[in-house]
Amino acid sequence: MRKVRVTRSFIPNMFTLMNLVGGFIAITRIAEGAFLQAAGFIVLAAMFDMLDGAVARLTNATGDFGAELDSLCDAVSFGVAPAFMLYKAYFYSIGEYGVAVAAIPAMAGVLRLARFNVQSVGAASDKRYFRGMPIPAGALTIISYVLFYHTPSTPNAVRLIPEDWKPYVITAVTLLAAGIMVSTIKYDAMPLPTPKVIRERPFVVAFFAFGMLVSVLSKGVLVFPFMLLYIAVGAVRALINLWKTRSELDDDDMNEEEEHDPFDV
Repeated sequence: MRKVRVTRSFIPNMFTLMNLVGGFIAITRIAEGAFLQAAGFIVLAAMFDMLDGAVARLTNATGDFGAELDSLCDAVSFGVAPAFMLYKAYFYSIGEYGVAVAAIPAMAGVLRLARFNVQSVGAASDKRYFRGMPIPAGALTIISYVLFYHTPSTPNAVRLIPEDWKPYVITAVTLLAAGIMVSTIKYDAMPLPTPKVIRERPFVVAFFAFGMLVSVLSKGVLVFPFMLLYIAVGAVRALINLWKTRSELDDDDMNEEEEHDPFDV
């Protein structure tokens, strides 16, 4: 029985390990200054990250071991690799402080993965949402900014940000990505485009389809603006829900004050 389970888990675990290999190759490319190639390998790692779960469900090989392995590989591909890209793109120039700042998204991503693993144990979580932006989305936010808005040598790079502003903008992007990952804001998971999901969540499916379309048509240039939109949508929804909750609490307090004791004179 145990032998069959190990055999079934071999294929999805290999997909997971290919995620790690993609992240490792990305790090070697970043060290050589080939940011565009590195980004390609990080995207490839993300594809393996999506496929390993699907393969595990198809082969009925889901389990705690696969989940822990997935998190370890994600920490390298979507935590360490993007953080190293930030360091090589700018933060190396400010010495030890730069090392500390560039490491923040990697630390935030690992903390988020640990929190996700702990909260997933023995709990029926809502698979439609993530608590905090998922680490692959954080990586995509970082690498898309570095490639197309910070590094002028990248093909199709947008020279929109003045050179004097770039140190401040890259720092803001770094802290934003890290903060959103460890936040408790709910973010939509990418839905499978099945007929049932399309009927139940048409706007979410359309949103992600739109993002993929504009990203491909713009050759990656609009990935970063789309990720900012994704971050903003989650934050605005959280603020609206907070306002509704507070309004309901205020209404309840007012109703309690209006209830008079019949024995009061």
